[in-house]
Amino acid sequence: MRKRHLAAATATVAALALSGLAVVGSADAGPTTGHSTAEPHNIGLLVKEIDSYYGATQDADGVWQASADSQYAQDLARVQAGARKQIAKAAKKYHGKGDRPAVVFDIDDTLLLSLDYEKKTNYVYNDASWKEYVNKADRPAVFGTPELIAYAESKGVEVFYNSGLGESQRAAAVENLKKVGIDVNLDAGHVFLKDKANPPAYLSSCATPAAWNCTTVQYKAGTRKHIESLGHDIVGNFGDQYSDLEGGHADRTYKFPNPTYYVS
Repeated sequence: MRKRHLAAATATVAALALSGLAVVGSADAGPTTGHSTAEPHNIGLLVKEIDSYYGATQDADGVWQASADSQYAQDLARVQAGARKQIAKAAKKYHGKGDRPAVVFDIDDTLLLSLDYEKKTNYVYNDASWKEYVNKADRPAVFGTPELIAYAESKGVEVFYNSGLGESQRAAAVENLKKVGIDVNLDAGHVFLKDKANPPAYLSSCATPAAWNCTTVQYKAGTRKHIESLGHDIVGNFGDQYSDLEGGHADRTYKFPNPTYYVS
């Protein structure tokens, strides 16, 4: 379930400040629960902090962009540097025997930045406006991710995508990824999206054509388990939400910063 609350973003900002950003190698070190007896963070100040963190500015077309010299960009670079080392290590270890190393990426705010949507909706999620925004296929890349995916491919590490976007948004998602320079394994066998009308058999414990009851963790972890069953060792799992990373079926997890919304 997608929840867009600034109060939840506060917990994320606090977690980033305390940890220096990343949860690398462990999805268990999750955010706080959001329950507190202390006075919550002031929303007006929080929005300013988020703007500062991203270095948010509007371009000539009025689109909100993150700055390449922002703390956000620096934090991303630090996480990605660690991921490159793991990818190189896994590739070097693999000699054509056993499970082939693979990496799995979420899409929204892991590969494609939604800052413009968040700013223009005042961080309030609406299903119709979100789908319209996604279908424009015009989001910028999250800094460094086209290069990271190209690096994984160059090392012989197979790239998969595991997104909460719906099956009806496949064409827009693929188009947008190609626009930002991500054109690796964008076929249906590598890009996994939610198909609530015809859920795959490997999600049968929580989803049927009559009812989709999978939580985000069940859906994402179940998909990773399926990828493993195809003969892959997932050496890195990347996401901007803790729910992208929990549930196992990955050697290491990489948490990208996102203080704008929370998905349970």
